Amino acid sequence: MNTLSIILVLLAGVVATHWASRALGGRIALPLLQVAAGAAIGMTTGFGVRLEPELFFLLFLPPLLFLDGWRVPKRALQDNAATILSLAFGLVFFTVLGLGLLLHILLPATPLGVCFALAAVLSPTDVVAATSITTGSRIPPRLLGVLEGEALFNDASGLVCLRLAVTATMTGAFSPGPALAGLAWGACGGIALGIALSFAISAVKRQVARRIGEDTSSQILISLLTPYGAYLLADAAGTSAVLAAVAAGMTMSWIEVGGETLAVTRIRRNAVWETLQFALNGSIFLLLGEQLPDILRAVHAGAAESGHQGGPAALGWLALYTLVLLLALAAFRFGWVWVSAMIWLRRHPAAPDGRRLPEWRLVSALSVAGVRGAVTLAGALSLPLFLPDGAPFPSRDLVICLAAGVILLSLAIANLALPRLLAGIRLPPAPAREAQEIAARIAATKAAIAALDKAREKGGVDLDTYVLVAGQYEHRLAQLQPPTPDAATAGKATSTDASPAPAIPHGEEKLHIAALRAERGAIVSLTRGRRLSTDLAHKLLREIDFAETAFEAAKQG
Repeated sequence: MNTLSIILVLLAGVVATHWASRALGGRIALPLLQVAAGAAIGMTTGFGVRLEPELFFLLFLPPLLFLDGWRVPKRALQDNAATILSLAFGLVFFTVLGLGLLLHILLPATPLGVCFALAAVLSPTDVVAATSITTGSRIPPRLLGVLEGEALFNDASGLVCLRLAVTATMTGAFSPGPALAGLAWGACGGIALGIALSFAISAVKRQVARRIGEDTSSQILISLLTPYGAYLLADAAGTSAVLAAVAAGMTMSWIEVGGETLAVTRIRRNAVWETLQFALNGSIFLLLGEQLPDILRAVHAGAAESGHQGGPAALGWLALYTLVLLLALAAFRFGWVWVSAMIWLRRHPAAPDGRRLPEWRLVSALSVAGVRGAVTLAGALSLPLFLPDGAPFPSRDLVICLAAGVILLSLAIANLALPRLLAGIRLPPAPAREAQEIAARIAATKAAIAALDKAREKGGVDLDTYVLVAGQYEHRLAQLQPPTPDAATAGKATSTDASPAPAIPHGEEKLHIAALRAERGAIVSLTRGRRLSTDLAHKLLREIDFAETAFEAAKQG
């Protein structure tokens, strides 16, 4: 099957599985349906996709990591930086060490370096799988931010551990000093390159827009190319390409809060990125499922490499090993998340009921939600075929079989257990976020009223138009903040009751646009002053963008 046919089949499969998931009412997680559909395609059509790990990483990871870095709640990352870093790096290293030693006990015929390689590919959660499997689940936003932040960064630590384990297997030696230095250089260098590239691209775009104007299509294309540029640049420099893509997305998100890009550009770009994310996420799981027939054909070879002869008994041993690995991963993760939650509770106010211990069901849910995905399979498939002396790489088929089994089991268990663990759970409130959003809306509304007053003072504004538009903002302000005696009197004078505003005649759009741009300036000022989180700023700016675009279209019509 040629490349074009493969792409068309994948896109059709993404749409079909999405429809099937909606028809089933979300009872079966979309990733599981897509894995099953991919397996069916592979067994019935002879799809024959050879998954090249390096090409897979290059095609899928940069845009998805960039977008997740863009959208991840920045305030959650700041407030829980210690927890996220401990999960993304400490838990990964702890898991690699503990799981590697456990594997060596279970599989004494497998070299220790290969055991650590398998532990490395299993240790990080998959950001695509994690966000897909938790969609619609009632996980508290703050803890969901921790889960997403961890998944953004632990790919880098897991891949570094994998590279070290493979090098030790290939050379028969391991040097901890150079390994730690390489880890530090990879992490710091990747983050620095991603940040620098985003600032450079933003500066160039700003200068070009000032000279010749902004072109929406070019801006969207640049945003699509940015993650690939960061990924390839970091890879060429020998740093973490994963962290470079994440850092580029987070930096560009912060830059975009400045609101210099046209509203219509941001709206169209968001639509393009959402479509791309939808297609790439689905394609990843379809490809993962399509690989299953080939993996199943290697099961007997994997069983032989585990020290068992072929047959049903050997397959049973492989299933048992897979279950033991999943239980061990869950135990490591539960213990680490429990400790992290204890630290979090000490830094934040107690729960309303005075509880000072973590909610065990919530910790269990976060542990179960740490699923493995296509990155784990690609990491297993990236193992070399041969050693330097020409001998086959030891236990390669076994690693791939066990990795695939853990992926499927983690997805299935998360799909079954998450709704039950989270059913009826008391979610911790987030009053600070709500208060922050209300304060930002009040500030934006006051800025809009001030801009309207300034426009009236300059002249050239119809008085009836001013009264109509300003009355709408006064009404909004009255709804957002408690009324004072003076405000109540002013409300009677301006007649800003709750009745619907009259239709806006043609010609008033300019005044509305001026007020909206004043709102945007207030939001930007609050964000730059660290009084408004970036994710809330993006939410409010998107509302302003939609309104401004509508008025711009009405003005042109």
